[in-house]
Amino acid sequence: MQYDPKQTNSPPAPIEPTGFFTGIQFRPIVMGVIVDTLATMALTTAYYSFVVAKNLAGKGVGEDNAFAEYWASSDGLMASLLLGSLGTLIGGFYAAYKAGALEMKHGALVGIGSILLGLLLTGGAESQTPEWFMALSFAAAIPAGALGGFLAEMFKSAAGKGRSSQSPGWPGPS
Repeated sequence: MQYDPKQTNSPPAPIEPTGFFTGIQFRPIVMGVIVDTLATMALTTAYYSFVVAKNLAGKGVGEDNAFAEYWASSDGLMASLLLGSLGTLIGGFYAAYKAGALEMKHGALVGIGSILLGLLLTGGAESQTPEWFMALSFAAAIPAGALGGFLAEMFKSAAGKGRSSQSPGWPGPS
């Protein structure tokens, strides 16, 4: 069978690549960064109030710089990394759920926003936090946000609000 160009009335649509920012909604990303910041502050405060303060009170330590000493210790740095990543995951989940499409990309962009906000807030000021820890926390932000986006996508699929697992042209079960 030969191709007959007279048979078709219109040419096929060209295949065009999509850009990186195609389909990105910036409002959910900004709100996700805000949720990330608030969640991180709430988680850190709750952890310090319910876990660390009780341990310090049990040891009889009640000085004002105990807070700074704890967060500079290896236990404090590890807790800070985990709680900050959990906050970014929550912010990525929120942004991805609100965006409704490209969930992992929206979550990862919340991680990038979190990094930018962290750089802005530290702004070249002297910090007791080691540089390797800052690099590690910045490296964990994007995967944590993307994981939040992935979880939002899974949540929407489980709740029945997500995309169908079948392609549009695929026939459903009979």
